[in-house]
Amino acid sequence: MKDEIIRQTEEYVRNELGNDATGHDWYHIDRVRRNALYISKKEQKGEPFIIEMAALLHDIPDEKLNNGPKQGERKLAAFLETLPLETEDKEHIWQIIATISYKGGSGRPLSSIEAEIVQDADRLDAIGAIGIARTFAYGGKKGQPIYDPNIKAREKMSLEEYRNGRSSTINHFYEKLLKLKNLLNTETARKMAESRQQLMELFLQHFYEEWMVINDENTDGGKCL
Repeated sequence: MKDEIIRQTEEYVRNELGNDATGHDWYHIDRVRRNALYISKKEQKGEPFIIEMAALLHDIPDEKLNNGPKQGERKLAAFLETLPLETEDKEHIWQIIATISYKGGSGRPLSSIEAEIVQDADRLDAIGAIGIARTFAYGGKKGQPIYDPNIKAREKMSLEEYRNGRSSTINHFYEKLLKLKNLLNTETARKMAESRQQLMELFLQHFYEEWMVINDENTDGGKCL
């Protein structure tokens, strides 16, 4: 029965998020699912079925992908009602999804090892090469500039400021992405994050080097690359 529930959930999520252009598409969901199951296996912790279900459904209620949080919550609740699951399992899946979001660094405390593992898997997909690509996809969709030296990275933000405040995609590295490695819950995820963190730092180094070359040449009257 669990295999059939997973199949139904995959189909539902593909239909809901398959064509998303903000970095929250089916392939993101599948990577989070696979990383979560890998972490669970390496750590020898957590209930794999609950982890897989929560990973598959974690972006369904995301307010960024819905017309507000209430619409997303209703969608998740309605889908869970169609599944032949024990009430305890539904509540566990819901609790994981409700607590793993970053939300400007003010997310809710986690209540289970399953939540820690799914959160780690989701955060791993926000860093490294794929994280860089997803960040620029989301920034473009949201209408943010790639970089504006006059817009400073924010240190502390309310959820409203985090969601809707004026920033840039480069600033997002400092406001969230570079912080995630130190917020991971499991040793397995922290090891996986090391090379991804280094890649982001190297990317930013090259970005600023290229930015300065362009601006120096423009200032000196040289041709723009």
